[in-house]
Amino acid sequence: MSTFDSTKTQLSVLLSRVVEGKLQLPDFQRGWVWDDEHIRSLLVSIARSFPIGSVMLLETGGEARFQVRPVEGVELPPKSARLAEELILDGQQRLTSLTQVLKFDKPVATRDAKKRDLRLHYYFNIEKALEGPESLADAIVAVDEQRTLRSVFGRKVDLDLSTREKELEAFHFPCSQILNSDDWEQLLSERAPDKLVRFMKFRRQVVEPFRSYMLPVISLKKETSKEAVCLVFEKVNTGGVPLSVFELVTATWAADGFNLRDDWLGGRGHAGRHARLSKRPLLRDLQPTDFLQGVSLLYSSERRARDLAAGRSAKETTGVTAKREHILDMPLAAYEKWSELLTKGFEQAERFLRSEGFHHPKFLPYRTQLTPLAAVLARLGERWLEPQIKAKLARWFWCGVLGELYGGAVETRIALDVQQLMAWIEDASAPEPATVQAAGFNPNRLDTLRSRTSAAYRGLYVLLQREGACDFFWKARMVDLDLDDVKLDIHHIFPKKWCEERGIPPRIFDAIINKTAISYKANRMIGGRAPSLYLAQIQSHAQVQLKDAAMDAILKSHVIDPALLRADSFEAFYAARKAALLGLVERAMGKAPTEASPIVADDEGDDDGESDA
Repeated sequence: MSTFDSTKTQLSVLLSRVVEGKLQLPDFQRGWVWDDEHIRSLLVSIARSFPIGSVMLLETGGEARFQVRPVEGVELPPKSARLAEELILDGQQRLTSLTQVLKFDKPVATRDAKKRDLRLHYYFNIEKALEGPESLADAIVAVDEQRTLRSVFGRKVDLDLSTREKELEAFHFPCSQILNSDDWEQLLSERAPDKLVRFMKFRRQVVEPFRSYMLPVISLKKETSKEAVCLVFEKVNTGGVPLSVFELVTATWAADGFNLRDDWLGGRGHAGRHARLSKRPLLRDLQPTDFLQGVSLLYSSERRARDLAAGRSAKETTGVTAKREHILDMPLAAYEKWSELLTKGFEQAERFLRSEGFHHPKFLPYRTQLTPLAAVLARLGERWLEPQIKAKLARWFWCGVLGELYGGAVETRIALDVQQLMAWIEDASAPEPATVQAAGFNPNRLDTLRSRTSAAYRGLYVLLQREGACDFFWKARMVDLDLDDVKLDIHHIFPKKWCEERGIPPRIFDAIINKTAISYKANRMIGGRAPSLYLAQIQSHAQVQLKDAAMDAILKSHVIDPALLRADSFEAFYAARKAALLGLVERAMGKAPTEASPIVADDEGDDDGESDA
């Protein structure tokens, strides 16, 4: 059975339904203001009977229930949502602009080319319009709220249309009279009968096309599913910003009297979950869709457990899921039950990450991995601090990071990890989660890690900090300097300039093997000099004063062989540090690097921002 009808409807009928509240907007449709140029172009297209595209509507009363609101500028009585017979999915901008221009006598909210807000009344210069279709664009006149057109910085009035008499005198026809000009024509016949013949010609050529204009309309029936409605909206809404699951769920639950946006962002004296979570730096970039995925994981896990307890087979049970379509189908009751527990789960996840060495969100490898972690910790509570459980969580986490398994579409992995990680924690005989089993780290991956946007690159940076890496100049631990907001960055160990002078290619000297985190002060002293020279300069600095043994200890904290660095032996240094970094990877993942694991594509370019001049 078809879920839609396609027909043509008179423009005037559609606009009347907008004004009456029979056509309204779903709340996920953002407010929209078309600029003056778009409005003029729209009016010219209709006057010339050109197509302006179709409109897509959704019949109300079906499964897809949304909070609704009137089109901008339309004033309806309280509780007017019940008036809505159809919702506008596509055509909001055109119907909003046409309603304001053609149906109301108040100024139209618009903008100029510089995005400055304007409130304008639109007119047709009748004589100009009668010059022919090519003159219609020039015939449209927009005047200010006082219905005047001014120049010389507003001091000179070039056109005054502030009364009906002045409109008749200037022979300018208000667009608000296009669909019904009886009163204007009556006054014209009384005050300026000599202009009536010219006006009638204008009405035939310009006004009548508006009144007879037929707009293609696609009507989705109320049987259309919510997911289909959302998918259709995003396909047709090519000119706008894509909708998030959060916005769609917000509109759905608003129909049940719950404001998800206020719950997340705050409002009406309520701080909101985002403000609470953002107090923890590592959760600063958490998105509302991440949170909804976590609720879906907990809700579907509970349903699955209930199905299994009822004796249903594995194929008959509810699947654990974080997919978009299942979030859209999730009832408000699920959010009300699990949201607070999940909030605490995210707070515990931040504690876990800090315990693993993370202190700044810019070095967090995957935001997406936070969601299954928070869902699991929401169920474990303080138990995650138990040594055996924490060790398993850490191994799973680092396998995801260094195995680079949480990039791209990860909804399936998230759902599997929540189930398998919980089973592994609760049952010593359970198999390792798929993420732990699948993770591999090819030693050659270190040769291609060049960009700090890579999860493995960020992970190695944190592992080095966790090992106690100290700054070449300040001598303090990098993690402490990072917490104190000292300017740190990742720089070459053998400087770029030194490498280029010796013909070492960028694909080698830009690899993470030849990089480490140091302060801006240390980097300035390194410049483009050989390691043997810059080490001596740093050690003898009046504010440093380090003997070789103390400096060697700092170098070892970065898993750098001091003897090889002091000898300026790049090849030997490179091989030794590669082996040392692989040792860090092996300890974190709980498995040895393997040649059989896939090699991720080369990272592009060198992004450490270093100057060796």
